[in-house]
Amino acid sequence: MIETFAALGGGFAVALQPTNIFLALIGCIIGTAIGVLPGIGPLNAIALLLPFCLALRLPPESALILLAAVYYGSGYGGRITAILLNMPGEPSAVLTTLDGHPLAKQGRGGAALAISGIGSFIGATISVVLMTFLSVPLARVAVAFSPADYVALIAFALSLLGAVGGGSAPKAWAAGCLGILLAMIGIDSGTGVERFTAGSMELLGGLDFTVLAIGLFAIGEILLLIETRIRAEAAKLGQGQRLTLAEIIFCVPAMMRATGIGFVIGVLPGAGASVASALSYTAEKRLNEANGKFGQGDMRGVAAPETADNAAQIGNLVPMLSLGIPGSGTTAVLLGALLMYNITPGPLLFEQRPDVAWGLIASMYIGNCMLLLLNLPLVGIFARLLTVPAWVLYPGVLALSFAGVYAASNSAFDLLLAIGFGIMGWAFRKLDVPLVPIVLGFVLGRMLEDNLRRAMSLSDGDVMALLGSPVSIILWLMTLGALLWPLVGARLSRRA
Repeated sequence: MIETFAALGGGFAVALQPTNIFLALIGCIIGTAIGVLPGIGPLNAIALLLPFCLALRLPPESALILLAAVYYGSGYGGRITAILLNMPGEPSAVLTTLDGHPLAKQGRGGAALAISGIGSFIGATISVVLMTFLSVPLARVAVAFSPADYVALIAFALSLLGAVGGGSAPKAWAAGCLGILLAMIGIDSGTGVERFTAGSMELLGGLDFTVLAIGLFAIGEILLLIETRIRAEAAKLGQGQRLTLAEIIFCVPAMMRATGIGFVIGVLPGAGASVASALSYTAEKRLNEANGKFGQGDMRGVAAPETADNAAQIGNLVPMLSLGIPGSGTTAVLLGALLMYNITPGPLLFEQRPDVAWGLIASMYIGNCMLLLLNLPLVGIFARLLTVPAWVLYPGVLALSFAGVYAASNSAFDLLLAIGFGIMGWAFRKLDVPLVPIVLGFVLGRMLEDNLRRAMSLSDGDVMALLGSPVSIILWLMTLGALLWPLVGARLSRRA
């Protein structure tokens, strides 16, 4: 414990250098801007910044502080369009739209942005504390997770889709199955066989998340507004009640639970923030069904996924630093940045290059405080976005949507796909079919297929290998319970 505090003190000596403080601030600003813009994402931003780090001859600790600030800063920015415009730019921001956008329509968009910023700060800060003391042992436990365990974990996450639909559980599960089918479009990575491409060359690479999310949410929302002629339903936003201290205290238990879920899921390589936000949201909804308004504008429905998202982002760095195993695509790019500087991540990193490892960890304490101080004062400015006249706002949103789609793929065909998904999103809204399970099914479906393929390859096709560990058995039992709970709950309510 004393050695850890001494090492952390050395890390703060590195992080508090004027150059590194300035780079952390620049990274936080860039990350927030990247989170707002759909289609770019922290992965592309970090990849673009790598050559600049080398050109400026930044030392490795300074370069990593800058790139990491962009990484976790994007988690703050992603909530702005998700809450105000119902336009998630990342998979992990999808759950935020469920309660964040209804709050914006009720004139409480500023309060929703504030609670999401506070939740992000709490989740990230506690996760950095946990990473400081538990990095190496937690990373070793995470590596012990087999592909079969991941299959069970993802199946459990998929079984919870019925709870995020906001209405009919069968409709939510059907929407989730549609998302899984959409994830299968393209060339099968294992066999090279084309699937559901209809002979189209453009679909061989599969669908991009940005195309699906922007089409279903942003374009679909605009089509619905045009049809119903709703003019800036949230124009009263600036008159809404501000976030109160009582509401913050009310959300603290949800934030604590979400931090634990997010950090643990983030430490597991490949699980990602989307799984963490889904599990945290459904956990809060199940725990507070009797005294909540989830799906209609519950503050806990914003605080939980946002807290879990940022906790998972910090957790993703644990296996990268401790074992050299990237937990996500973005941390894989950060791993590449270390290798470009001839630094090998792993357990010896903390001994051989403490300035890099502990300097990065210390910079996260500083960076999270910077993000909170940057974002909270700007909540009012962001919230007034929806006071812009509808004839200006929605064409601007549409232009931003098309720009995000084109930036993600440079394909005019994807623009047509986004319009098609927008029409589908509009039709599903008319039919009361939830859209969030489609996106979650799409994201989790790809992860499920990849891990299932690995599990079957390792076991020579033995299906019983999926029940080969106590962890997987427990997760499968939890999955079964989640699937049967709506039926059991309905029967118990009828008896009551």
